[in-house]
Amino acid sequence: MAKKQTDSIQACDITGLKYLDRVLPLFKRLRPEGTERDKAGNRQLFYDQYCALQLLYLFNPIVTSLRGLQQASELKKVQRKLGCPRSSLGSLSEAVRVFDPELLQEIVGELIEKLPAQEPQDRRLQDLAQTLTAVDGTFLKTLPQITQACFSTRQDKGWQLHTHFEILRGIPVRMDLTDATGRKDGNEKSMLTNVLEKDRCYILDRAYEKYALFNAIVNAGSSYVCRIRGDHIFVEQESRELTAEARAAGVLEDQVGQLGSPKSRRIEHPDHPVRRITVKVTPHPKRGGRRREGASQDLVVATSLLDVPAEIIALIYQHRWQIELFFRFLKHVLGCRHLLSQNPQGIQIQTYCAMIACLLISLITGKKPTLRTFEMLCFYFSGLADEDDLINHINRLQSHESR
Repeated sequence: MAKKQTDSIQACDITGLKYLDRVLPLFKRLRPEGTERDKAGNRQLFYDQYCALQLLYLFNPIVTSLRGLQQASELKKVQRKLGCPRSSLGSLSEAVRVFDPELLQEIVGELIEKLPAQEPQDRRLQDLAQTLTAVDGTFLKTLPQITQACFSTRQDKGWQLHTHFEILRGIPVRMDLTDATGRKDGNEKSMLTNVLEKDRCYILDRAYEKYALFNAIVNAGSSYVCRIRGDHIFVEQESRELTAEARAAGVLEDQVGQLGSPKSRRIEHPDHPVRRITVKVTPHPKRGGRRREGASQDLVVATSLLDVPAEIIALIYQHRWQIELFFRFLKHVLGCRHLLSQNPQGIQIQTYCAMIACLLISLITGKKPTLRTFEMLCFYFSGLADEDDLINHINRLQSHESR
């Protein structure tokens, strides 16, 4: 259940501001943004101050709304530490129409470079040459679920957040916002095609199943591991013998060939050899909807990785679930299920600040952001835990991973 906003926020409710020192200097470059049209010099709330207040919202559970953020800006402790004046609701609402969210991408990149190198939890993944990157989208609703169903139009379906998530480091490295209609360039496949990078192994679910996208990934110097439907035509050219390790991982088939019918000229086909791996999985009973008893419960994965053992391919796709856990962390822990703004620029700023919050957790602890660590930071920020408690928690994380 969401916490109820208190009538008034006191200075004692806002703690832990010194941990923002790691990121506040990076915000200074944002100060000139949005001041071009301010010929009279009347602007008092600047971009760097607005981002600092966003982080205050993310890390202090006592602040649960835009009005709560406005109340926090009235506290002298907050004004002194963040260097921001008292802000009105009008200023906070108007800010998202003035500031450019894309300027935060550079700050996100710099924070990523500062992260310490981490050993993968599964040693079998450390020898992969390319960066394992799960890509998926999640919906952000502008209205509560019941209200959304009753009053939204076909053009008002909320927003979709297209996210790139590095599996081994456990951090988001890119987020792009589009409307949730999925039209034109706003669908998952088009969004990924437009932002492909070199030397990444993209881990995808069936929503990204498109032969032209597979070709684009390979042509960009990357690879893919994508779940596909099991009824696609596949012209087998090689059937590989399964090792004991592959059988233990549940691999049923390991084949190399051409995906798609050679007779079809309607769509673009893969221009490279495709490896199809079938993995036995434990079926989960479906809660609702149409049940297809005759459908195969096996996991069918297409990949351009021809030299990686089959059991490692299965392991790579298994780690795709981490991006789903991140979406839950983003919405239910960092509070991005509640949008401070209904403006697309404001939503993008909030999501970028959420990325910065995740990276800040990793910089403070030296570990991946988790629910337990975030809770401890919130306890500290709320005054329920002191600095010794936070340090002891970090030390326990380090001792646990060294075992």
